[in-house]
Amino acid sequence: MDRFDTMLAFTRVVELASFTKAAHSLNLPKTTVSAQVVALEKRLAVKLLNRTTRHVSVTTDGAAYYERAIRLLNELDDTEASVRQFTTKPKGRLRIDLPASLGRQVVMPAIKEFFDRYPEIELEIGCSDRPVDLLQEGVDCVIRGGELLDQSMVARRIGSIRIVSCATPDYLRKAGIPQTPEDIERHSTINYMSSKTGKIYEFDYSKDGITSLVTGQRSIAINDTDASLAAGLAGVGIMQTASFLVQDLIATGKLEIVLGEYLSEDVPIFVMYPQNRHLSSKVRAFVDWVAELFANSDLLQSRTTLR
Repeated sequence: MDRFDTMLAFTRVVELASFTKAAHSLNLPKTTVSAQVVALEKRLAVKLLNRTTRHVSVTTDGAAYYERAIRLLNELDDTEASVRQFTTKPKGRLRIDLPASLGRQVVMPAIKEFFDRYPEIELEIGCSDRPVDLLQEGVDCVIRGGELLDQSMVARRIGSIRIVSCATPDYLRKAGIPQTPEDIERHSTINYMSSKTGKIYEFDYSKDGITSLVTGQRSIAINDTDASLAAGLAGVGIMQTASFLVQDLIATGKLEIVLGEYLSEDVPIFVMYPQNRHLSSKVRAFVDWVAELFANSDLLQSRTTLR
């Protein structure tokens, strides 16, 4: 007799306090359920249930066994549900949110590949740098760069963004070209400001194991990467930004790299989703697809203009 079947029969009798009701819920004859419980008691060599003609109650040993048995059965259900998701064709509505710059430059140009692979998924995409409350707003997953602040979310690192310093040729001609990070302190700068915390980030540089943080003569702080880029192109000052945003602009001479021999810390990219007991097949499909996309992206891997 299968151990899990006998375990299930016993737990159902305990929950319904009746062999008849337990048998009905399991779609089994009452004699079969009774035989399963008897076999379980015989194997364990303990009395699990007190039986009378009108009442069934659990013994002390039975109560202890029930608590452990129900956990095992729940884990079995979880395991089977997880495996089924791998064989279930992903479909339905999927709501995601990602930074506008990543959406415009990396994700949207490749999105047809996603639909070719998963034609039954309907995407609703928000493109913003603002903080998103996934549970409150009904968002399934988000892509975000930078430090992880919400420890209640599952986060999978799917890549990193190379950061470069640059400015327009006209600005550098008038203000001079900085030769060291310290020279930035005499320049107008465009700094990034966190939408969530309001923190204004300094410029960071590293060379020969020495890291420098500089503020510059901050002209403007902006919480949107596209707006920061627009300010940089307007000649406001020097900015630190993602390399994938400026590769074409550097190639065409609209922007010039500043302090290229100094490395700035790469920004990690994560896809995050709530800690559900079961990760839905549609979320899993998008997470795996976008991880593959980022790993193979020439822009994010700097295999084009910047090397």
